[in-house]
Amino acid sequence: MGKELFGTDGIRGVAGGYPLDAATVYAFGVALGDDTRKLADDPQILIGADTRESSGWLAETVAGGLESKAVRVRYAGVITTPGVAWLTRTGPFVAGVMISASHNPYQDNGLKVFGHSGFKLPDADEDAIEREIFALLKSGVSPRVAPLTIDEGLDRQYLDYLVSTVQTRFDGVKLAVDCGNGASFKLAPELLRRLGAKVSTMCTDPDGRNINQGCGALHLEGLAKKVVAESADFGVAFDGDADRAIFVSSSGKIVNGDGVLLAAGRALKEAGRLPGDTVVSTVMSNLGLEKALERAGIRMLRTQVGDKYVLEEMERIGARLGGEQSGHVIFRDFATTGDGLLTALRVFELAVRERRGLDELTADLSVYPQKLINIKVREKRPFDGMPQVASEIRNVERDLDTAGRVLVRYSGTELLARVMVEARDQAMVDSGAGRIADAIRREIGI
Repeated sequence: MGKELFGTDGIRGVAGGYPLDAATVYAFGVALGDDTRKLADDPQILIGADTRESSGWLAETVAGGLESKAVRVRYAGVITTPGVAWLTRTGPFVAGVMISASHNPYQDNGLKVFGHSGFKLPDADEDAIEREIFALLKSGVSPRVAPLTIDEGLDRQYLDYLVSTVQTRFDGVKLAVDCGNGASFKLAPELLRRLGAKVSTMCTDPDGRNINQGCGALHLEGLAKKVVAESADFGVAFDGDADRAIFVSSSGKIVNGDGVLLAAGRALKEAGRLPGDTVVSTVMSNLGLEKALERAGIRMLRTQVGDKYVLEEMERIGARLGGEQSGHVIFRDFATTGDGLLTALRVFELAVRERRGLDELTADLSVYPQKLINIKVREKRPFDGMPQVASEIRNVERDLDTAGRVLVRYSGTELLARVMVEARDQAMVDSGAGRIADAIRREIGI
């Protein structure tokens, strides 16, 4: 039976409504406390949060549940998701909880849980916690909060670690940084300034409701203008919990996760630090990245969408670099999760060391035209079980041959079929995507 509460990135919803109502969040804390008491006699759990107006009461409600089970809580205050993962792995914590909904609008929030390993909890642990949450809700719980005091030393430890990973300082480098009014609003500017960079910031004034609002990793227009206007060497934007980073070159060009994987993959291969000469990405990475990596003698393996699946494949084959076009990049030598601040350090360090800008580092990344069509459907029937759809997919794939690719999948959360066609020729892309979409509409469209 599939999980009802936990998705691929924890429990998420609108703050105040199920499953992020007070009773369910408190029950989550109680259940997590029960689970962790099996692991240690005197367990400690770390809690961190982003800047949403709901993050404070959610953190205190989780803490209330934990403390009802005599679990000690330490609170990092506003910190990034990868910061929580690192502190949980390196500190005295049996688990860590991050209160965040990442790139979503402020009304949403979420509960992400990490084990002491720094990885998200195994499915079996999530199943056990879910069962106890439902049992508690059925029996009736009276949620209560535990006031939290920020332990100021925790985010300092994380920043010190990030600084320790850098071998080349950024003295004199001009950086424009968009913190998205999120979890990186203090940490990112301080980190980069400690390393010598001249930092110009934007969106570092969170008010509880402006996180990700027209800024950050999903909205690059303002940052691109700032980079060009201020003649910055680089720009970087983070999402709400700073587990992803998107870059802007000195010319104003957007460099997403694909560009980072190309530049970092080649550098690691040249240094002899890319096991199997392999990079892991998802089905959404552009075919241009795959071709550019091939020219460098690097193989790219694809997974389904989600950094969870990228990390699983990396662990399975022993890869050290993987990520998503969206900016989640995992440098496995340094972290167990995507980390926007760490990604920024690796990119800037590479550029400074090689004395090349992002335009030069990604010059041969030819981005193939893509067309994505979403089709509302009545049901999710297997595509190969619909002869006309399967036939049209085969026909388009035959027309593209090796010069393009077709991806047809269902949304994981909505009654939508997604058709993506990618090729060098825009006309072939438009035609192929349209033909497949029409076939799906005829069979199961609304």
